[in-house]
Amino acid sequence: MSSPVDSPSDTELITRVLLRDDRRAFGVLVSRHQSAVRGLLRRLTGGDLAQADDLAQETFLRAYRGLSGYRGGAKFSSWLYRIACNVFFSRDRGSRLAAPEPPPPELEAGASDVSLPDALLERYDLERALASLKPRERAALVLTYANELTHEEAAVILDCPLGTLKTHVARAKEKLRRQLEEVP
Repeated sequence: MSSPVDSPSDTELITRVLLRDDRRAFGVLVSRHQSAVRGLLRRLTGGDLAQADDLAQETFLRAYRGLSGYRGGAKFSSWLYRIACNVFFSRDRGSRLAAPEPPPPELEAGASDVSLPDALLERYDLERALASLKPRERAALVLTYANELTHEEAAVILDCPLGTLKTHVARAKEKLRRQLEEVP
């Protein structure tokens, strides 16, 4: 069993894939980054796990096919996030995210005899509020807060000027603040 010190870097794995078509090396890259990519997509899809998984699969397929286009200027994870956001935006343009999913049965009206943890209620309210944002606002907010990227990194991923990214974040925060204040 190898230790993390012995583990090849992303750059070494990418080189193996490109030079030898080493699919195991790509599998290591997927294993290393799939959780973060799925988490990003789960937030972008308003908590829709099935859609997030589909989009993550598409992200990694596009990454494999386009790996020769990775230039190494940004972290590999940032490059994957950019692909994931583009996959999300492409799917969103085609389907227009509908209204957020209906609340789980335990949150439905009349289920007041059920005691739910505040964390579940807050998470549902936040996911519903995030789903109501414009896709680019949602992506800007998720990248900068949930994924803890700098505004500069998020602007590169979303391929927009830094000022535009900051505007998306500010608008998203204001919309979320208003929506979450309205929650009873």
